[in-house]
Amino acid sequence: MKHALRRLRTVAVALGACTLGLSLLSVPAAEAYSVRPLAPHSERAPESDQFSAEGVTTVGELRTVDGSLSYARGGRTQIIRHPGAAYVKVHFSSLRLADGDHVTVSSPDGEESYRYDRYLNRATGSDYTIDGQPGFWAMSVEGDTAVVTLHSSRRSRGSAATIDRFWRGYDRTEITQHNFSTMSVCSTDARRDVVCYQNSHPTEYARGNAVARLLISGGGLCTTWRVGNTNRMLTNKHCFSTQSAVSGSEMQFNYQCATCGGANPGPGTKVSGATLYKVSSGGSGELDYTLYSVNNFTAIQSFGTLYLATTATSTGTRMYIPGHGDGSPKRLSIYENTQGGTTCTVRNANYNTWNISYSCDTSGGNSGSPVLNASHRVIALHHLGGCPSNQGAKAHLIYNEIASLIDNG
Repeated sequence: MKHALRRLRTVAVALGACTLGLSLLSVPAAEAYSVRPLAPHSERAPESDQFSAEGVTTVGELRTVDGSLSYARGGRTQIIRHPGAAYVKVHFSSLRLADGDHVTVSSPDGEESYRYDRYLNRATGSDYTIDGQPGFWAMSVEGDTAVVTLHSSRRSRGSAATIDRFWRGYDRTEITQHNFSTMSVCSTDARRDVVCYQNSHPTEYARGNAVARLLISGGGLCTTWRVGNTNRMLTNKHCFSTQSAVSGSEMQFNYQCATCGGANPGPGTKVSGATLYKVSSGGSGELDYTLYSVNNFTAIQSFGTLYLATTATSTGTRMYIPGHGDGSPKRLSIYENTQGGTTCTVRNANYNTWNISYSCDTSGGNSGSPVLNASHRVIALHHLGGCPSNQGAKAHLIYNEIASLIDNG
């Protein structure tokens, strides 16, 4: 969430994280969990390489490591683990595979698995992200362990891949320590897991499917969502605004709890950013939008889409907000303070030239969330916090600027 000039970083905590390490094993796959670590711990990358963007929630740190895969029998699997990490995102600085061979980056239980060969073809393999430097980033794996495995029937001793960096996700306590913001949960936090509303508010629940968690360049967090009938996504300009940032980011759909209050989300469906189409002019207090597309669009089409309102909303209009505040599994803000109590409404439909205001609960990470009315049209793009006037950029003004680039239904 954007809180200009109101956020402070906890440098001491960030530096303290340098003492934490990564377990890096180089072992046969069948013995991956039965041998002692053979490689040294990782190190926190220089501060200049860490993620930092004003108003964007920091959810991870970059670490360096000296790892590799080889064709030798004892070098075909490496376990990359950072105790307590929320996710692990592995970087290959080089991939030296023969035709027919591939590597996988998987969770220990195999629920998540990404496949890469020498051609890095998204049509035949898995998605990935890039950052303008040599190599590529595998898609992130949920949890604190990634299993990297070479698959080949060849017998030789040559090198197959080099792993030099990885992002590891902060836990809940670390996210709080590394991110300070003004109050944007107004009074009691009435947000609940989206699945809690599956029966009582089925349309709000269904519309939330088009909303995804945005992992920015491995270490930042916002919310993003599909807009219109084609391959188009919206988020805030202050979340990212360059082609390189789009190409380096992941959009995670269906990251939500399976049961109400269950703290049991699955990994969802992850795709990478593709093409940057348009960025708003002006500062982050104005329209503050970025329009872009994703790779592997067919993988997310089933989650549906949202449409922009083309006329101004009005004060008192009922509204709700789906999003990933604090990087949490998707939640819905429908009520102001208590379940079944006062519903969220627009407090001021003309807070200023660009924004409406509301006191519906949000928090860091909700930046980029859609604000929808009772007709389930997007009336604003959430981007500023500060009770009692959390703010969203007026959707009809955004529509006026991007109408030729989207199919708004």
